[in-house]
Amino acid sequence: MREFDHFVAIDWSGAKGERHRGIAIAIAEAGGGAPVLVDPPKRGFSRPEVMEILRDDLPANSLVGIDLGISLPFNDCGAFFPGWEGSPKSAKRLWALIDEICEGDPHLGAHSFIQHTELARYFRHSKEHVGDRFLLPGAVTREGRFREAETAQRAQKCRPVSNFNLVGAAQVGKSSLTGMRMLHQLRGDLPVWPVDPVPEKRLTNGGSMLVEIYTGLASKETAALGARTKLLTYADLNAALNVLECPPVDRTGEVDDHSSDALLTAAWLRKVAPQQRRWEPKCLTAEIAYTEGWTFGAL
Repeated sequence: MREFDHFVAIDWSGAKGERHRGIAIAIAEAGGGAPVLVDPPKRGFSRPEVMEILRDDLPANSLVGIDLGISLPFNDCGAFFPGWEGSPKSAKRLWALIDEICEGDPHLGAHSFIQHTELARYFRHSKEHVGDRFLLPGAVTREGRFREAETAQRAQKCRPVSNFNLVGAAQVGKSSLTGMRMLHQLRGDLPVWPVDPVPEKRLTNGGSMLVEIYTGLASKETAALGARTKLLTYADLNAALNVLECPPVDRTGEVDDHSSDALLTAAWLRKVAPQQRRWEPKCLTAEIAYTEGWTFGAL
């Protein structure tokens, strides 16, 4: 596997509004050292600001992990939106569709997509409002549809939530849809694995790429080696970083979930990116890469 010089982890947010304290960015250098947080603006990052960082200010030859789903389930029934004639055939066409429908939504929002007359039928909007196509005929659970990558996450003892579910603290549907708008607008500037091939490393500029991450996977793997799953303090975080053979962050006291997720996952990316098996999960086919994408690290 080719080498990267920087490892960037982004805890993303699909919440309404312009600025979000739930967005955190951390960087770990290939040469070692503790991961560091990128200082946010006073009221938090906006999604367009993060997009501009990825487009214009990203260090060359960076591996960027962002905590969202880069696509929707497709492989289970051969379509993102079965029964709708406008259903796209690839992840990139899905990104384009979301961005087109949400063109008037500010701050890379995706409200118009989930309120679309036909598309709203596929989402769980609240406990009382569940689209009539949220579940496939004969569904054995009420959780909704899952991608193959999320099935792999479950085999690794994680608990992913369907990207069609927009309800609850653990839902990632809204963040995934807003993120897919960003991915469409970044086309040509930052390749997305495995939808795009891994770019060759160049001596100057370029060579960077983005992958989907699930911060719960990094947490689960460090917990399996003795760290805590819930990191409430910098002491907890540093214990988890130690499991990854990473130096501690020079801070004390409490740490918020978003910062700890970004810091831990940046160090985890640096640790596992050289492992060939992470880039060749057994269930990842060319068709799944083209339609559903994959979560980096899921085996």
